[in-house]
Amino acid sequence: MATRYLQGLRELASECDALLLDQWGVLHDGRRAYPGAVECLRRLRDAGKGVVILSNSGKSGAENARLIEAMGFERALFDVVVSAGDDARDAIRAAEDDFYAGLGRRCLLLARDADSHVADGLGLEVITDLDDGPERADFVLVMSLDSPAQSVRGWEPVLRRAVARGLPMVCGNPDLARVTPDGGLFEAPGLVARRYQELGGVVRLHGKPDSRIYRTCLRHIQAPADRIVAVGDSLHHDILGGNRAGLPSLLIAAGVHREELGCRFGELPEPTRAQALFQQAGAVPDLVAASFTW
Repeated sequence: MATRYLQGLRELASECDALLLDQWGVLHDGRRAYPGAVECLRRLRDAGKGVVILSNSGKSGAENARLIEAMGFERALFDVVVSAGDDARDAIRAAEDDFYAGLGRRCLLLARDADSHVADGLGLEVITDLDDGPERADFVLVMSLDSPAQSVRGWEPVLRRAVARGLPMVCGNPDLARVTPDGGLFEAPGLVARRYQELGGVVRLHGKPDSRIYRTCLRHIQAPADRIVAVGDSLHHDILGGNRAGLPSLLIAAGVHREELGCRFGELPEPTRAQALFQQAGAVPDLVAASFTW
């Protein structure tokens, strides 16, 4: 079926019962809500739609909910926030397979300084000193990246030392880039995990597009799969994840692919150019909207 281009989400309202909704690049830019996003979400809720915010953030769902509320999305506008960070912490806590059971308890945490709490409650000895961290740790946990102050290049020596010791890595935010308030792109933790794999390290990724986090989301929704729409701005995460989960998907053009799509905020991309990008990414959305507006 050919990708359909929407003038607004009002065209989708009669076709779905619930949405799995990305936040960064769809609802907000990290500092403020995008124009029309609060009103659009309010109209969807007024129409009785279920809303699960599915985020690749390394922070907890509860912490993300507070941040979203602070940008003007009142708590009644969504049912729950499911985060990649929670997915990673759940797997570590449960030691659910041989990989997690064998991680050990000394964790080298790579994250923003403000996110040093993200490994709390896991019974781990958390190491944040990069000078000798790779030599003391049993595994690496990457959860956030304060770009440009922190970068893949800046962490490269630490990654090489960790790989040399054979430390496994758990990544609780697989995003490769995040949208900045001025419309640019910054590195995201998924690039750290990718580089670790390139160096020969073993990595477990949590979050979109992995099927595990979609199973968690679907437990919060009582609707048939063909009436649940996965909405996001990343072909590699939101759309691919929706495709793999068997859900209809909606790409928001105003996010991480805006430059590749050749459109400004609020503009729909040219379909031929968009289709070429979809084929290149190996992820084809059912629907495209310029932005998250009604």
